[in-house]
Order: sequence, then C-alpha cells, then structure tokens
Amino acid sequence: MNNVEVFVLMAGLTGLVVAIGGSLGGVQGAVLALVLSAGMNLFMYWGSSKMVLRSYKAQVVTAAEAPDLYAMVDRLRQRAGLPMPTVAIAPHDQPNAFATGRNPENAVVCVTQGIMRMLSKEELEGVIAHELAHIKNRDMLLQTVVATMAGAISNIAQFAFFFGGRGDDEDSNPIAGLLMLFLAPVAAMLIQFAISRQREFKADAVGAEISGQPLSLAGALTKLEMGARRIPMHVSPSAAPLAIVNPLAAFSMRGAAKLFSTHPPTEERVAALQRIATGRG
Repeated sequence: MNNVEVFVLMAGLTGLVVAIGGSLGGVQGAVLALVLSAGMNLFMYWGSSKMVLRSYKAQVVTAAEAPDLYAMVDRLRQRAGLPMPTVAIAPHDQPNAFATGRNPENAVVCVTQGIMRMLSKEELEGVIAHELAHIKNRDMLLQTVVATMAGAISNIAQFAFFFGGRGDDEDSNPIAGLLMLFLAPVAAMLIQFAISRQREFKADAVGAEISGQPLSLAGALTKLEMGARRIPMHVSPSAAPLAIVNPLAAFSMRGAAKLFSTHPPTEERVAALQRIATGRG
C-alpha cells in the first residue's frame, strides 16, 4: 500500500507541474522550469554525501577505528544484499543516524556518538537496518526527483506571476496569479513532505525485515525521540530530514500541523512496527 500511496502523490505532483506549466508558455514553460530545477538538484544529488557529512561534522571511520560498528553495518548490509557503505560517526550527543549517497555503490551510513551510548546492540541494529533500507529503496534518488518537481512548480508559479504568464492573455487575473504564486508551492511542499513521511514508514518496514527485530527498532525510535527533545543538535535544517528522527525536535509537529513535517509521528511508526511484529503489518 505504501508504494501505491507514493505513486498517487507523485502523480499529483506531476499533475501540478503540467497544470501550472500551462500558465507560462504551456509545455515549454513547464520544461524550462523542470530543467532549471533539475540542474540545481542534480548538483546536490551528486555531491550530497560530502555536503551532508560536513553539515553534521561527521568523520568517516575504518574497521580498525570502529570495529563493532563497522562489523554491525557489514553484517546487516549483507542481509540486505547491498555493497558495503562508507561508515561515519558524527560528534553529537543527541542520539540519531542517517544515510546519504546517490546510489548503493556510493552510500554512507552515519551514526552519532550519542546513539552508540544510548541504545542497546539490538536497538542499534534496528536503526542501522532502517538506514540501509533507505539505501536499498533508493530514497535519495526519489527525493531528488520529488525536489526537482517541487522546485519546478515554484519556479513556474514565480515566472507566471512576475512575467505575466501567457503574453496573449489580456484577461489574466492578478489575484488568481497571486494565489498561484503562494498556493502552488505550498501544495507542492505538502506533497513532497507526504512522500518523505511515506518513505520513513517504508524504511521502517524494510529495516525490520533486514534486522528481523521490528520491536527493537520501535524501542529505538521511542528512545531517539526522547533524546532529541532533551539534547539539542545544531545542524542545517536542509540536512535534518535525512535523520531517522527529526534532530530539531523542538520544531516537530502534531495534529494537522504534521502535514508540514518530513517525519511521521513516532507513535505512528511504533504502532506500525508493532503490527509487523504481530503479523498484522
């Protein structure tokens, strides 16, 4: 069901690109905006791992420097059928972890010093498996495509508003143009965040399959959110969505406001993992 929901959201994003593209030279306007957005996002895609590691102040470690962690990642990546990723440690007390990289052959799994102190071996395995699931699911590529389309929608809306859309439309409504300028990017952002939340649910499910311990991952998520609320982490907001729980927990959202969050509420993730553990997931 998760993949179907993502497909529907992607279809909605594509529909927005096509519909809004009609206000600026039709197909040509949409293509131009897509090309501009793709150029920016491809740059981020190819250099993502270095930039993200720099944002978290993380350092790559070898098997000799972190033998237990390295062996755990190696063992789990073999279960997942993945090549060995680069392993890194970020010098933060907040317990957290993330994966990045443009493909499985150039992937990085990073954990903070705090997570290695807080979690049990089984819980840390659940977290590592979750991050390997992101790599296995090629979520970095998907998020790049989504970001490109969302960026294109914002560009189209801005071009259409500031340059008047189709030049031959004398009856264009400035109020409608102003609404499009603000509402279209918000709609695209909501879809982008919804896809991000679905990918977190998917990574939890696949991670539970890789580790074979869904309840260990559930326990880890609970501890990580509590830790993120108690221990601040100074990291760029642009890199925060990559983490397994929101490292900027003070800004996490509930209720209707969760529509603007890149992560699902932890209690929903834990409930989904409990259903998997009992065979109801």
